[in-house]
Amino acid sequence: MVALTKTNSKTKKKSKQPISETPSQTKKQFVCPECGHTNPIWRSSRGEVMCKNCGYILEDKMIDFGQEWREFDHGQTASRRRVGMPLTFTKHDKGLSTQVGQLKDIYSLPTKARRKFIRLVKWQTRISTAIERNLKFALAELRRVASYLHIPPIVEERAARTYRMAAERGLVRGRSMESVVAGVLYAACRKYTIPKTLDEIASAFPLDKKEVGKTYRFICRELGIRILPTNPLDYVYRFSSELNLAPKTQSKAIEIIKAAQEKEITSGKGPTGIAAAALYVAALLSGDKRTQREVADVARVTEVTIRNRYKELIEKLDFEDEDFMIEGMEKKSG
Repeated sequence: MVALTKTNSKTKKKSKQPISETPSQTKKQFVCPECGHTNPIWRSSRGEVMCKNCGYILEDKMIDFGQEWREFDHGQTASRRRVGMPLTFTKHDKGLSTQVGQLKDIYSLPTKARRKFIRLVKWQTRISTAIERNLKFALAELRRVASYLHIPPIVEERAARTYRMAAERGLVRGRSMESVVAGVLYAACRKYTIPKTLDEIASAFPLDKKEVGKTYRFICRELGIRILPTNPLDYVYRFSSELNLAPKTQSKAIEIIKAAQEKEITSGKGPTGIAAAALYVAALLSGDKRTQREVADVARVTEVTIRNRYKELIEKLDFEDEDFMIEGMEKKSG
């Protein structure tokens, strides 16, 4: 009896793992198949539930949904962090890359071992498939352009996922890598209503606007991506910010666009031209004058487009006495 008691005390001292009651998120009634006991305990360090009476493992490999430890310095990162970096589609290996070793470590080895590891590094690059090599260069280009255009991370993630789907289905063959990257990036921007035009994305590579639009339509058709037409309201906030217009002018432009949409004036027209013309009219009405050239440069359209859309808005919308004020201010600014 004495020896048995000493053994139990030793085992208790050795097992310093935290033991707590079963967490509330399991909400599961455990019944031990050995002794029929219904009082289990939860071992958080091992992710298992065991019987408190006989020690039988009732369930293992359980996920801990508790809060992660906070880190206050670099030293606590290795000791407190329990998980690695999240998976991301913006990298060809989704962030789970393996590397034989760094060159500075390999060249510090003896000659015989150095040759062995150099050959391992060489064969590691050779065994990658054509799709992996294509993804490696394409996603690097995607990250560069997304950083240059200030694309949000969620849009960049969507574009990378779309490109991966296109590469796996063989849609990249026969087309330049840059055009497909530009097409999926434009599709992701349209999906999340990010006000980026074809001209901006094409100029970042650089590519022809028609080539990017053709590839974008092909990718959407083959992958079954449904995207709604662009709303001119998506460009109002951005254009007004670049023109340094007052909030009153921006609100007036939004009212003009909504009135034009109700009368179906915007149907078949370019959204950037409608947004630019509405801002030009709102600027004249509010006294915050901007020339047609300034608005055209921000919207990346011609002055002829501004004048045509401007005349359509004036003729088909009822401004009452405001149209005389517009004509008078236009003559002064002209």
